[in-house]
Amino acid sequence: MQSIRSRIVIGLIRNRHLFRLKLRPEVIDESFSVKEFREGIDKASARVKLPADISSQVVMVEGMNAEWITPENPQSDKVLLYLHGGGFISGSCLTHRMHVAKFAGKCQLRSLLFNYRLAPEYPYPAALDDCLAAYRWLLGQGIEARNIIVGGESAGATLTLSLLLAIKKNNIAQPRAAFSISPVTDLRCRADSFRYNAKNDVAPMNSWSVWTNLYIAGSDPTDPLLSPSFGDFEGIPPLYICVGTHEIHYDDCINIAETARKYGVDVTLRVWDRMIHAFPLLSPLFPEAKEALDEICEFVNRYFS
Repeated sequence: MQSIRSRIVIGLIRNRHLFRLKLRPEVIDESFSVKEFREGIDKASARVKLPADISSQVVMVEGMNAEWITPENPQSDKVLLYLHGGGFISGSCLTHRMHVAKFAGKCQLRSLLFNYRLAPEYPYPAALDDCLAAYRWLLGQGIEARNIIVGGESAGATLTLSLLLAIKKNNIAQPRAAFSISPVTDLRCRADSFRYNAKNDVAPMNSWSVWTNLYIAGSDPTDPLLSPSFGDFEGIPPLYICVGTHEIHYDDCINIAETARKYGVDVTLRVWDRMIHAFPLLSPLFPEAKEALDEICEFVNRYFS
C-alpha cells in the first residue's frame, strides 16, 4: 500500500504549478526556453548543501568539469561513475551533487560526477561521447573496470545503457555492474505508457517529445546507441533497473529488461507501485524512495563485496 507521506509529496510535485499561481500544469512546446529552465534548476540547486560527512573535490576530466563526491572512509580502489539526468538538456555537478552524495554515502564509494555536453547546443552523440571519455579516463587513472559501477537516473539512466553498448562496441572492458533508474529506451517515445501515464507522472506534459527531439536532432532514433532498446546486450554486465508504475517510461523499462534478459544479461527489474519518475532520488522524503535507494545501494555493494 502506498504510504501517506508519498501521496502528499507526489501530490505536491504534481501540483507544483499552483505554487506559481497557475491553474494548469505546464505544457512544453516549441516556445520552451532551455536557458530559463536551466537557470531555474541551478538557482534552486545552489541552496542545497552536502552532508557534513561528504566532501567534494573539483577535477577536470577530458576537458569536462567534474567532481569527486567522497564519503568518509570510502572503499579503496572502487568507484561509482554517475551519469546525471535532466532530459538531455539540463543537469550538472551543481544540480546533482546532492543526489550523488546519497549513493556515495550509503555505498561508501568515491563517486565521479561530470558535466557532459547538453542539447540543443550539443546533440547526439556528444553526451554519449563524453560518458565514454569519462569511463576511459577512470581506466587511465589505474582504476580497473571490475572496480567501476556505472549508474544514473532519467536521461542519465538512458546514457548508462548506451554507455554499456558503446563500451562493447569499442572492445573496452565492461564495468562490474550498472543501475538504471527510469530510463527512456526508445527515444521515439511511442510506448503506450507515454499516453496512459501522462497525467500520473510528474514530467511536464509533452517534454518527452520536445526534449528528446532536441537531443536526437535528426539522427536515426533506432540507432542502438541512441535508443538502447535496439541494442545487442550480449556480454553486458549485471543490470539493475528501477521504475514506478506511474511513469511515462514504465513500458520502456519493462521492455529493456526483457530485451537484456534475452541476451543473457543478469537483470534485476524492480517495479514500484504508483511511484513516479526517478523517485529514489527523493529519498528520504518518503518510505518508498528511501527503500528504493537502499535497494540500489545493496545491489552495488553486493557486486563490490
